[in-house]
Amino acid sequence: MFRFLFKSNNNFRVVGSKSFHPIPHTSFNHHHCNSAVSSIHPQIASPISSNDFNPSGSSSKPSGNGSPSVSVLDRISRISGPGMAGNRFFSSGYLLNCKNLRSGKGNGSGLLRGSFEGESRGFSSEPDRESMEYDVVIVGAGPAGLSAAIRLKQMCRAKDVDFSVCIVEKGAEVGAHIISGNVFEPRALDELLPEWKQEEAPINVPVSSDKFWFLTKDRAFSLPSPFDNKGNYIISLSQLVRWLGGKAEQLGVEIYPGFAASEMLYDANHNVIGIGTNDMGIAKDGSKKETFQRGVELRGRVTLLAEGCRGSLSEKVLRDYNLREKAQAQHQTYALGIKEVWEIDEGKHKPGTVLHTLGWPLDHKTYGGSFLYHMNDRQVSIGLVVALNYHNPFLNPYEEFQKLKHHPAIKPLLEGGTVLQYGARTLNEGGFQSIPYLVFPGGAIIGCSAGFLNVPKIKGTHTAMKSGMLAAEAAFDVLHEGLSMEKYWDGLRNSWIWEELHRARNYRPAFEYGLVPGLALSALEHYVLKGRSPLTLKHGKPDHEATDVARLHSPIQYPKPDGIVSFDVPTSLYRSNTNHDHDQPAHLRLRDPQVPERVNFPDYAGPESRYCPARVYEYVPDANGEPRLQINAQNCLHCKACDIKDPKQNIEWTVPEGGGGPGYSVM
Repeated sequence: MFRFLFKSNNNFRVVGSKSFHPIPHTSFNHHHCNSAVSSIHPQIASPISSNDFNPSGSSSKPSGNGSPSVSVLDRISRISGPGMAGNRFFSSGYLLNCKNLRSGKGNGSGLLRGSFEGESRGFSSEPDRESMEYDVVIVGAGPAGLSAAIRLKQMCRAKDVDFSVCIVEKGAEVGAHIISGNVFEPRALDELLPEWKQEEAPINVPVSSDKFWFLTKDRAFSLPSPFDNKGNYIISLSQLVRWLGGKAEQLGVEIYPGFAASEMLYDANHNVIGIGTNDMGIAKDGSKKETFQRGVELRGRVTLLAEGCRGSLSEKVLRDYNLREKAQAQHQTYALGIKEVWEIDEGKHKPGTVLHTLGWPLDHKTYGGSFLYHMNDRQVSIGLVVALNYHNPFLNPYEEFQKLKHHPAIKPLLEGGTVLQYGARTLNEGGFQSIPYLVFPGGAIIGCSAGFLNVPKIKGTHTAMKSGMLAAEAAFDVLHEGLSMEKYWDGLRNSWIWEELHRARNYRPAFEYGLVPGLALSALEHYVLKGRSPLTLKHGKPDHEATDVARLHSPIQYPKPDGIVSFDVPTSLYRSNTNHDHDQPAHLRLRDPQVPERVNFPDYAGPESRYCPARVYEYVPDANGEPRLQINAQNCLHCKACDIKDPKQNIEWTVPEGGGGPGYSVM
């Protein structure tokens, strides 16, 4: 467990000012490779080689004094707004917890021990792998996981009992991997922490106006807004999550950022009994480096999976226990959201303004739309959401987002401004039809891992939080009264989550028929039927099957970025603060290494080089001049698009070493 003391928190620093000023990236070299692969196919963009671009935003070469150059995460971070748990990134609490974990002592009752209340259990088949036991183990310190932990500890206090709760989080800090729009509906937070206003939650920009536009290439047509955002707030979800993390720690929850849950632990009867974190200090070639340390087993009487959309452990559990089939749920369908946070001129800034759009730059067969929210401190969030069931393999969501910012109704707002951060993440859009059975032997799936996004509202944080609270109440009864986790499933079906998603169930599948029919059916659902339709529409093909072969489409020629409102991928990656240890096995794995060259490139024109918003995948010529897929795993934003959209489902996303990935602070 010695490695717990060496998980550095120096990747972030807190800037006391309320304004965010990126430190000039003088050492960052925007290098463009002149690869011959561009001539092989016009839609293969100039690649970013792992040797040419360090996604940490700094040169990989030593600095003048012989020390490695400071990474971008050392040079850029920011938390704005009051009451952010002392404006900290859990540095002191994190190190304290790690020391406790090393010594086998929790801050409550999480102990290194040999049994569950006297029941003899074997710990590990490998003697060098240490184990710790908790009453509840939660994977993921997002809205759902933290809400579950807080609710369970609240019940412990109310009943005067003490159950130990541990949260393991793969991000370097709590909130580092959290990205969302976000127009926040406080319904679940009102239930969880009714005094959140008095306790200075970072929720202080109420929605003041709500606009809905239909865009053509040159014009914006105002439409009646179908959104009811009265009483909602524009927030940074990564900041809210940090605040929730502080509240959880105050209640005695142990939070361990920087450790990735890579496997489920089972007993002899195939009941889940916890999770294992991945080994650290393994080189690319699989050898053990001097820093090698075995992973840790965190065993729990109840395990809650709150990994977010397309969680790797959640997907495994869904398959292993046939949970989708058990609920007769349809397949999940997804979208990719790409977002930037800008700081704009004060004269253009209107805090509380909300804008959503449909139409351009997407074609009428591709579902999606954009958002633009005015936050505080002259900040605006702008983003594009593209459904991943799009047909054209030449479509590039990142480039579509760059085009959006050049629309004459949007570009003037951004001109003269500065991009603070960039990021991307997939989101669930299947809704009610796609909710699987969420209870498995030994635990449950909560939050966006389960898929509770309300598509017409474009909101899922409140439902994710509520699902965590319901799971916590069921887990408490399991621990305190010996009941079953089935109570969670029953509670969901009788909650406002179920009612809300049932009313919204037909909006997303309506757009399977195209933009105009989708708008017509959605208007009928919203204004006439009000969610009470006697029919439930079905989703179309799974997203990966929706991709057409390249010969059915023409290549899309995207304009070059101007460096003012549109940017190349290396520039955006720098702003995401993404950072991975280069010398580790690739966490993006090909089930069949020959599929990219034999199928994806000749049949689909190499779509992985376009659907990935971080250009992790590029085709480069081999010694014979033939295209070969190169995976630059260090660029990964953990968006999961590749795991979803690959036409042959050949890419498996697995967790890298804990602490890797993006470093969001205002997203």
